Amino acid sequence: MMMAGAATTGSKAQLVLSGTSRPGAASADRKRTTPGHHVVGTRTGSSVGTRRSPAASAAKGSAGSSRKVVSVASVDSNSKSQKASPPNGSDKVVFDPSFKVDKDAAKAMYVDMLRGRNFEDMCAQMYYRGKMFGFVHLYNGQEAVSTGVIGAMRSDDYVCSTYRDHVHAVSKGVPMGKVMAELFGKKDGICRGQGGSMHMFSAEHNFLGGFAFIGEGIPVGAGAAFQARYRRDVLGDESADQVCASFFGDGTCNNGAFYETLNMASLYKLPCLFVVENNKWAIGMAHDRSTAPSMGDKEPYIYKKGPAFGMPGVLVDGMDVMAVRKVAEEAIARARRGDGPTLIECETYRYRGHSLADPDELRKAEEKEAYAKRDPIPKFRDFMIKQGLATEKEVKEWEKQVEEEVDEAVEFADASPRPGKEQLLENVFADPSGFGISADGGSQSPNFP
Repeated sequence: MMMAGAATTGSKAQLVLSGTSRPGAASADRKRTTPGHHVVGTRTGSSVGTRRSPAASAAKGSAGSSRKVVSVASVDSNSKSQKASPPNGSDKVVFDPSFKVDKDAAKAMYVDMLRGRNFEDMCAQMYYRGKMFGFVHLYNGQEAVSTGVIGAMRSDDYVCSTYRDHVHAVSKGVPMGKVMAELFGKKDGICRGQGGSMHMFSAEHNFLGGFAFIGEGIPVGAGAAFQARYRRDVLGDESADQVCASFFGDGTCNNGAFYETLNMASLYKLPCLFVVENNKWAIGMAHDRSTAPSMGDKEPYIYKKGPAFGMPGVLVDGMDVMAVRKVAEEAIARARRGDGPTLIECETYRYRGHSLADPDELRKAEEKEAYAKRDPIPKFRDFMIKQGLATEKEVKEWEKQVEEEVDEAVEFADASPRPGKEQLLENVFADPSGFGISADGGSQSPNFP
């Protein structure tokens, strides 16, 4: 399928939105550059836990000294040649001393990760107290991915999430009180209590959901990216340089929507980030039991699927917020200048079961303990203090502020009223009675409530 932009009059040429043709004015300031290999990461010891984090507590006193073998696949955007480097002993995650953040950025990153962790821990408490209903999927352990990617984006950029969406919403700037109220099914929730845990959405924050079925959000994210590029290249809106990041798990990468959207995004050079949060488990199915490896590999690597569709594929340590941030900044810059999408595989781990209804009996204790020692929050806390980006006193103040903020979110959700019955059919049918919509948004039927 090809999509063509409408012909323009005057001096503007017709744009065929195929990824190969663009107006001269647009291409002049958005020259293609060759994406290089991205092999980044840090390894620092984990010594300090957080108040509500059992994983962080388990990490106390542990030093993450091991090196992890990774590789990066990339494609030269100026040629058809593709290169995929299979993992071997020479390709390892290394700390990039040239990549630095200032004190304000370090604080924002740490606070955002801590907010996500404490928020989710509080969700678990509220769930078991009967404040929440249905399935609730928590994000504990994966905070470096959300913070590293979304924190590098602008407020007008777009984010698509999955059913594990609470922390993505918080990182995107949605108030924690409104997220918690939504989980409580209250009227002041982000979706007035009608979305619940898996269907959060905020047009104000360009947070596009919240999707219960795997793979749903990937084409939606590509649609957001398409409209941004169309507005800029066809309609001439120079302010339309937004980027969309779509988050999904390793299990989703065996879904057809994933491959179809990679193809379309590459074809039209859409400003997309495809962020795979590979936590090694698709519910109770281990990654290596459900995904076939690429030719020549013994392990299944998702990032290598990128070059097959003409985009860079990057493998990054998803337990290291600095590594994720560096990769995200490069991918965002690439997308914003018009060079197309990037597939980012973040190797991470969830510290709880698939959902709060999951007893989490399939994963081995040794595996859980190994990842607990790599907890991204205490690791970054230690890094900040060692690098002079924060003092112990400052960090403790931030931690106290986050605890208070989470408590306030619960108080807000508790105080919020429940939705009235008049909301029952709203957002279901354009006109549930068939009599037309009145000025106040209700039905004109005299017998319809």
